[in-house]
Amino acid sequence: MLLSYNGLEGSMQMRLYGIVGAGGFGREVMPVAEEMLAATDNAEAEIVFVDENRELGSVNGHRVISPAEFLASDADKYFNITIAEYAIRERFARELAASKASPFSITARNSVRMHGNVIGEGAILCAYTTITSNAKIGKYFHANIYSYVAHDCVIGDFVTFAPDVHCNGGVMVEDYAYIGTGAILKQGTREKPIVIGRGAVVGMGAVVTKSVAPFTTVIGNPAAPLRK
Repeated sequence: MLLSYNGLEGSMQMRLYGIVGAGGFGREVMPVAEEMLAATDNAEAEIVFVDENRELGSVNGHRVISPAEFLASDADKYFNITIAEYAIRERFARELAASKASPFSITARNSVRMHGNVIGEGAILCAYTTITSNAKIGKYFHANIYSYVAHDCVIGDFVTFAPDVHCNGGVMVEDYAYIGTGAILKQGTREKPIVIGRGAVVGMGAVVTKSVAPFTTVIGNPAAPLRK
């Protein structure tokens, strides 16, 4: 049973779920997490925002606590990180896990997961996302609304898909990559995948027809490196 803050006063040992980041994506993910936990967790529990901006107080009916307050709680602690910037996401994941908090994944009720997939801890699968078959996805993956990962794709750790990303079969997306809204990644093969390199950024609406080098930003159709 998920309780409001006021219902927690005087409660016994409980579970505390933290959504790290009270920004736009965090506010979108919170109701998805709320619905999922209401259906799956019968324990006494509360779900809060964890944000370094402690002055927020509360957001959309959920109290906002600092990371230090979250970690100081006597409750059994679980967290998910809604911050797109991979370096910050990785830092929080490392620090929270080291302090005995456990990551949990957030999956929208109307998302689709087919057969043979492996999805790492701390993932977020938003509404209308699809993982088809035999995909391997790393830790702390963000799949925003309407994005999909098709068959035989390999996705690294701390990868972000913005809304409506089309990741077709046989694509490899390495750690820390960011794929912008509406981008299309052309289908590759197991033998010769399209590779989006480590830390690469694919711009909004880009159509990627060949591999992208690490830490390179590509834009356009067909996608090409951004010239500074």
